[in-house]
Amino acid sequence: MINIVSSIMRKLLYIAFILCFTHGYGQQQIIDSLKQVVSNQPADSVRVKAYSDLCWYYRTISLDSAFVYGNKALDLSVKTRNVKGEAQALNDIGILYYSKSEFDKALGLYHESLKLRQTLSDSLGMASLYNKIGLVHQNTYQLDSALSYGIKALRIYEEKGIKRNAYILKNNIANIYKNLKQYDKALETHLDIAAYNSAINDELSLVKSYNNIANAYILLADTANAQTYYNKGIELGKKNGYKKELAALYNNVAGIAMNRKDVEAAIEYYENSLQIREELGDNFGKGSTLLNLGSLYLETKQLNSVEDYLKQSISLAEASNAKEQMMNAYDKLALYFAYRNMPDSTKYYSALYKQMNNSLFNAQILKEVADIQEKYNAVEREKEIVTQRAAIAEKELDISKKNLYLLGLGGLVVIVTLLGLLFFNRQKLKTEQVKKEGELKQALVRIETQNKLQDQRLRISRDLHDNIGAQLTFIISTLDNLKYGFKLPDKLNSKLESVSAFTTSTIDELRDTIWAMNKSEISFEDLQVRISNFIDKANIAAQGIDFKFSVADDVDLSATFNSVQGMNIYRIIQESVNNAIKYANAKEIKVDISTKDGRFHFDIMDNGKGFNVDEVELGNGLSNMKKRASELGGKLSINSKMGKGTTISLTC
Repeated sequence: MINIVSSIMRKLLYIAFILCFTHGYGQQQIIDSLKQVVSNQPADSVRVKAYSDLCWYYRTISLDSAFVYGNKALDLSVKTRNVKGEAQALNDIGILYYSKSEFDKALGLYHESLKLRQTLSDSLGMASLYNKIGLVHQNTYQLDSALSYGIKALRIYEEKGIKRNAYILKNNIANIYKNLKQYDKALETHLDIAAYNSAINDELSLVKSYNNIANAYILLADTANAQTYYNKGIELGKKNGYKKELAALYNNVAGIAMNRKDVEAAIEYYENSLQIREELGDNFGKGSTLLNLGSLYLETKQLNSVEDYLKQSISLAEASNAKEQMMNAYDKLALYFAYRNMPDSTKYYSALYKQMNNSLFNAQILKEVADIQEKYNAVEREKEIVTQRAAIAEKELDISKKNLYLLGLGGLVVIVTLLGLLFFNRQKLKTEQVKKEGELKQALVRIETQNKLQDQRLRISRDLHDNIGAQLTFIISTLDNLKYGFKLPDKLNSKLESVSAFTTSTIDELRDTIWAMNKSEISFEDLQVRISNFIDKANIAAQGIDFKFSVADDVDLSATFNSVQGMNIYRIIQESVNNAIKYANAKEIKVDISTKDGRFHFDIMDNGKGFNVDEVELGNGLSNMKKRASELGGKLSINSKMGKGTTISLTC
């Protein structure tokens, strides 16, 4: 038997060797070899490994077959108590669901696998799962959670000294920072990645890093540094013939030329990008460049080629399902036909733009609404279970009642003196029955109340997204069209920019509210990330103020709050910091979180001019903070001295 197992293990090692070093070995041949291993009836651990490998190799050929072998690996692992095999099988099946965009199922399997990896102290397995869980959250627009899990994975890779995995992960984290509008952190991360790529002489990755760095500088409104890094990327791309990267760099640097009103240079860069993308057959990239060229000629009032460029862009976008590109082309065509004084065409493309804009906005929230609906369905299922249990309990009580009645009759025949005792027992049981029925009714009432509250939250969330959110987005789009479509006085342009900025800020506030509404509970880690993001934004906006944010070591990171509690805590901190920025003339603002006697303490401190608490009337901001603290069942205290700063403390 030992010889057979040894022979099989040698075969597996041979297969692994072929996979790593032989380019001509077909995937089907690999699958056939693995099936041959299984047919030899090897040891259970070897079969689990073979099933797992078959699941992996079938995933690009036949998902159905991949699921079959993944489940075989899982069943055999559970049966033989092979914890490592079980964790791998759950991971593999989760990947299959992820490839089908069934993110909820993938997330559940990843978390099950993570628990097993933790029991095995398999840190690299845990890092891989943290990364996968983060990608699920990123695909479902839960960017705070995506960042949290990505950083967990990164810490493990850095501790283990696995630099390549760490820097691949850093690139994804940088993109999350960009989507969260934390552009300075995105830039810092991309600069770190570039230094690593330069150290290992990976020039292709270095060109990509230069492009990412330049894009980050663009978002930070630093076009000089952006131009420097675009030029570095173009020089290195030309040297090595990296055509795909050169096309992107030319396209991006053309935008800088446009900002500098150097139209000829912009056209030259766009034409270079278009030529390369035509050579590569990159229809999506070609469509993007054609859109940019059409927009350039539209902006400079060179209208002869605009329509042709934009319609070519739409055709390519339709072929690659690039909806955002189509939407932007519709917007530009509406403006083009407005210049041409063709109102029917203007209305037609404006309607297409609005329809596509609403579609993209709604697509982003469909997942969040589906999550709320799933929670609502869970409450319904729980209600049904409790109702069934109530019916069973009622039947059991009825049977018990009948038995006691018969026992009473028998006791009456046997001995009259037991009547008093039996009557007492009967009354006692009736009392218990009434009590149980009352408890069941209370349980049903609680579930019904939860059901109504969940339904109300779902309706409000939909209304916020479908109505207010879409209207605010349309306002921003309309303001942009006014700014770029017409020559307006500088004072009016400034006013429009102010309105646009205020509307964007309102959308951010709306997203904060929806973030809390869409969660039945908010973890401390989630709240911590939210507060940290707010502090970082305040640090950028408020010049000359040093912001500090700290969490004490004894704080329970696994603590959770309900959605109302989490939002109230976040709003109190937000209002306190904003008041300090506006009125305190402070040089330093600190936010500290600690615990004492089982309660959380949130302290917001500044070293500003302070005020006399007894003489100042409470405005709406301070009144709202006290109301929120009251809703939390907590205590809000304000301590301030003239010239010595202010401390606002929330205990809950």
